[in-house]
Amino acid sequence: MRFPAAADEPAAAVCPLCGSPTEQQEQAAQTNPQVANPSAPPSLQLVLLLDNLRSIYNVGSIFRTADGAGVTHLHLGGITATPNHPKVAKTALGAAHLDNWTYYRSGVLAADKLLSQGYTLWALETSPASRSLYDVSEAELPEQLALVVGNEVAGVDPAVLARCAQTIALPMQGVKESLNVTIACGAAVYHLLYGCR
Repeated sequence: MRFPAAADEPAAAVCPLCGSPTEQQEQAAQTNPQVANPSAPPSLQLVLLLDNLRSIYNVGSIFRTADGAGVTHLHLGGITATPNHPKVAKTALGAAHLDNWTYYRSGVLAADKLLSQGYTLWALETSPASRSLYDVSEAELPEQLALVVGNEVAGVDPAVLARCAQTIALPMQGVKESLNVTIACGAAVYHLLYGCR
């Protein structure tokens, strides 16, 4: 049997199934040059506004996704945890940099600040007024876009939603009405930055 474990982990010394001593094998990492050095991201300047996210782990995961995708800044509103919380830092795996986020007492304050800086706000929200993310063309993207991601249960604050130019959503085919916020945010961020054509 083969299983991954760091060499310095005590659990790596024995097989998790039979308890026999293990043997460590080194394997050279292989990289795909196209994945390791992707083409430059589009001219879209994308930031995120996380409005009252309740899960610390969701916040950390979104930081990691944002870092990988090339999101330039995260705006955290209300009860959204900041990278000062150790569980955010742990989940973000080093992606919660000290200089790429700002905290606001409310998402409304963050939304107003972004609007004053020339950003267009779009909400990622499932509602009757929502438009499919995949119907958005590159020509429709503003130069500066703030994607608003709301609370896992209550969604985007209505006062923040009122400041959004439009609402986009991922199409859902099953019985559930939405995906986990981290999955939905990741799909939206990558599509907006690399998929709109």
